[in-house]
Amino acid sequence: MAPKAHVISTINLKGGVGKTTTTAGLAEFLSAEFRKRVLVVDLDPQTNLTTVLIGEEKWEELNDEGYTLATLFKDALRPEDEPLEFDLEKTLQRNVSSVDAVTKVDLLPSSLDLIDVQDRLASMPRGRFHANNPTDLLRKAIRKIIDDYDYVLVDCPPNLGIVTLNGLRISEGYIIPTIPDVLSTYGIPQIQRRVRAFAEDLGETIKEIGIVITKYKANSTVHWNTVRRLQGDNKLPAVLPTFIPEKNDIAGSAEFVGRGTLRQKYGYQGGFDAFRGMTQEFIELVEEKA
Repeated sequence: MAPKAHVISTINLKGGVGKTTTTAGLAEFLSAEFRKRVLVVDLDPQTNLTTVLIGEEKWEELNDEGYTLATLFKDALRPEDEPLEFDLEKTLQRNVSSVDAVTKVDLLPSSLDLIDVQDRLASMPRGRFHANNPTDLLRKAIRKIIDDYDYVLVDCPPNLGIVTLNGLRISEGYIIPTIPDVLSTYGIPQIQRRVRAFAEDLGETIKEIGIVITKYKANSTVHWNTVRRLQGDNKLPAVLPTFIPEKNDIAGSAEFVGRGTLRQKYGYQGGFDAFRGMTQEFIELVEEKA
């Protein structure tokens, strides 16, 4: 029997906190540095993670053809007598990333259409014998491929709606990327409460893997004080020891530009080392909690 994949969601209720950069970096470092097979599931309708990994031109082509996760959720809203349109094999993008050293990352791309679809999912038809559950759509669609991977990273929207719950439904745990300031960390207890309640309803456990500090400014008193507060609060998830610094190379990593190595993409001035260290800590925490 194939080993079970580790499925981890990334979530923060505030946008602009480095969630996309963290997820992309984890996927690329898991592949190139730790030889892991990775599937990235982009549930965020902003599609930033998708364009980071395949570029805007390829994304537009897939979106026009309906080969995104929006089609999966649209299928749930169709009358029972209409054919389903989601095609897993054509939607799954293999060997993505613009970095030559990254060879084992696949992607299920997002779409802007998810914004409209999410609001309609609560009223989806229940189906024969009430078999349809709006939070179980993703699990049913991709369960046959999940264990082809070592890690599945699910990038969730910055909310706790039905699309996010689909991501959490397949996850064994979650991380919270955040800038260490008051506004970015304010929603962490709300995330904890909602995920815990959702897991209890399922009769399962969704583990708190940890908080990833992003865009860290070593000379910022606010950042320093916020990190100490997070580290000292035993009600919050653990803070991963390696912080992702605010650097131009890391900010520029969101561009889909061909590069040979991860050092070229994330920078020689500490960016590469920070992402590699954080990924190592991530692996240890996930496997420790498994």
